[in-house]
Amino acid sequence: MLDVKPDIVLKYFPDLSEKQLAQFSQLFELYSFWNAQINVISRKDIEELYERHVLHSLGIAKVCTFKAGESVLDVGTGGGFPGIPLAILFPETQFYLVDSIGKKIKVVKEVASALGLENLKADHLRAEQIKDKFNFIVSRAVTRLGEFYPWIQGKFKKESLNAIPNGILYLKGGDLADEIKESKLKAELYPLSAYFEEDFFETKYVVYVPQ
Repeated sequence: MLDVKPDIVLKYFPDLSEKQLAQFSQLFELYSFWNAQINVISRKDIEELYERHVLHSLGIAKVCTFKAGESVLDVGTGGGFPGIPLAILFPETQFYLVDSIGKKIKVVKEVASALGLENLKADHLRAEQIKDKFNFIVSRAVTRLGEFYPWIQGKFKKESLNAIPNGILYLKGGDLADEIKESKLKAELYPLSAYFEEDFFETKYVVYVPQ
């Protein structure tokens, strides 16, 4: 079996604890195992797991450092992105991962359990069914912003603890001008190419929408 290491994560996040590095190092073996049974990542992408999935997810951390005691909802998490890498990086922040496809949530739960992530819970739910409120809501390109926003409207806590106000941190690629205009939302774009030098990130963004 291929031995793929999280060197690219260390390149941009050099201050990881031994525990965090061990958790990131386990991800390749865990996702290779589960992906063979339940396809949550494109098969051709699995060798690029650390760049295209883990580091991509951690792009959110370059825009916002989550605080102890904050809560983050990951909508349409799929196999656990961006929620699982963020939960490893921010062990004192609570993460709630949801997806409408049950078998994907099974993978999330199994991976989180194997990693010993005590700050993460996951459920087979649609965003609209959630009653709790959160500081931030994250997602990775599940749909257009204008369609996404109604799912999570009203799910934000009033009190902000962070340097940036509570809101959405959305990973999206391509030319987003029309999509943002169509959504009528006040959005700020953070190009991931400003943080990561790999070609993959040239057209990738974190879209921040304050609540």
